[in-house]
Amino acid sequence: MSGNRALAKVLTEDPGIWWVTCFAVDSRHRRSGVGSALLNAAVEFAREHGATAVEGHPVDVAALSAARVGGSAVFTGTMAMFCAAGFTEVARTCPSRPVMRLLV
Repeated sequence: MSGNRALAKVLTEDPGIWWVTCFAVDSRHRRSGVGSALLNAAVEFAREHGATAVEGHPVDVAALSAARVGGSAVFTGTMAMFCAAGFTEVARTCPSRPVMRLLV
């Protein structure tokens, strides 16, 4: 995440923290739980391989000004999806972009 200036301002280097960066879900299967299943599988994989925490940089859809949000705007996942998986907000890089963390 060091290439992202906004994230670099709010994060510290920790090799034990793994990142979930994006979700690729076919448009025919969106809003059916596939993203949540992918997130949960990523957390389990990280846990099994020694991670101390998993983080992500999803979109807080409620903080967006657009009335309708397309799939290309939420490829990093949604805050609601991360919250449902037990993640908590640890920082924000802008009003609609929280940094979420789950200790594993």
